[in-house]
Formats: sequence, C-alpha cells, structure tokens
Amino acid sequence: MIVVTGATGNVGCPLVQSLAAAGEQVTAVSRGITAADVPEGVRPIRADLAGPGSLRPVFEGADALFFHDTGAGAHLLDPQAVLDAAKAGGVRRIVLLSSIGVASRGDSDSHGGTGLALDHAVRQSGMDWTILRAGGFASNAYAWAEAVRTERTVAAPFAGIGLPVVDPADIAEVAAVALREAGHAGQVHELTGPVLTTPRQQADALAEALGEPVRFVELTREEARAHMLAFMPEPVVETTLAILGEPNEAELRISPAIEQILGRPPHTFADWARRHIAAFR
Repeated sequence: MIVVTGATGNVGCPLVQSLAAAGEQVTAVSRGITAADVPEGVRPIRADLAGPGSLRPVFEGADALFFHDTGAGAHLLDPQAVLDAAKAGGVRRIVLLSSIGVASRGDSDSHGGTGLALDHAVRQSGMDWTILRAGGFASNAYAWAEAVRTERTVAAPFAGIGLPVVDPADIAEVAAVALREAGHAGQVHELTGPVLTTPRQQADALAEALGEPVRFVELTREEARAHMLAFMPEPVVETTLAILGEPNEAELRISPAIEQILGRPPHTFADWARRHIAAFR
C-alpha cells in the first residue's frame, strides 16, 4: 500500500489518481479530505503532519510513502516523528517532494533550513529514499485566478525574469514512477519545466487559453511584499522574492530529468494553462 500525504494538493491529487488507475492500494492523507476527494477504492484519512500521533494508524500495512515538504509549513512538523511512525507501520520506500530552493537557498532558515533538516532526516531514515526537487509550480498562477476572472488582469513583480516553472502533473507522474519502480533509491531528481517563463509570458499564455486579452501590471518589490505578507510568513516572503527577482544558477537551470524518467518532454506553462483555464474564466 502507498500512503500519499498532501493528497488533495496540486501534486497529491493527480498522484493519487495515477496510482489508483495503476491498480495500487492507496491511502490518501490530508487534513480535510473526504471520500468525495478521491477515486473509488482509495482510502481517505484525515490526519495532520504537525501531529505525528495522528499518523500512526495511517501507516499500518503500508510499504511506501509520498511525503510532501510544504515549505512554509514545514517548521510545524517534527520530520523524525513522522518518519518513525512510517517505519513502525512498515514503510520501506519514501519519495520526498522538496524544492530546488531547499538546496539553492540552504543558508536561509525560511526556506532551506527546515527543508534541509527534513532532507537529512529522510536520507538517514534507513528507508529506500528518493528526493524530488521541484522548481516553482505552474499552479502558483491560481493566485491570479480571481483577478483574471473579474478584471482580466495579472499583477506580479519581476515581469521579465523567467524561471523554469514545472507542471504539478509532471511531478506527480515522476513520483508515481519512483514509488512503483526500482532504480530510484538514493537518487535526487531535479524537476523543472522545459523553458524559462516570465510572469508576463504566463499572463500571455492565460490570455491565449481564454481567447481574451489579459492585462499585465508589474508590481514593485515592495508592493509584492505587502501583498504576500497577507498570507505568508515574512521570512518565507523574503526568500520567495529573492528567488523570483534574483534567481541563482541552480534556480535557472533546466533539468532533463522529467524527459529522462517519463520518456517525453515536460509540459510548458501554456500546456498547464490550457488544461486549467476553467479556473480563470
């Protein structure tokens, strides 16, 4: 049985669907999950990574775990307690979804600090481990959905700075391979999109998918910071702005891993936009 944490998220949801379609027994874990959120035959369990005691029943009979490092909330959990609960339940294979920023900003407690602690705990867990380091998610564009729906506007900083944003569905497909197939133990896979894509280009892709113009408004760094502080802790905001505005070499690198593992090129942001455009109409 495979346990998927973050099962209602942008990666967890397609991962659960993929594993279920492949005939795997799956336990889908999230704080507010219901039977309506998962395919037939998948066991939904409400549990909180911040309270590892609630996870003990989750792992009974499990042999593999998809563990999603949520970044901003990672400081709320004790990774060792989660890993201990998994091992006690019989888990022998773990796939950790982390981020490229964990390695590239390892000196930052807001991003790399807690992420590297989790990375270390997984490597030392005694389980067969695979770490997926993902770039920025294409689905982060959902933050623009209301403004696009109501005003046909995207507002973002750093209009001309591109990053290799990755489709969460590609991450899920790679995770499914690493969970089900041999050959990935002890491996770190960097997962990115195929090209650097700027915020302005993302707005253009949404406009093309809508078939209507979308106006781009460039925010100053301070304007973006004020907006992000409404829903993100300040240290995370500062690290995020640094990645968006002054990406380093690692954050700009386009990885071949998705194509090597899946045998096809990764999806572009425009591909993601076409599939999810209903959220922006």
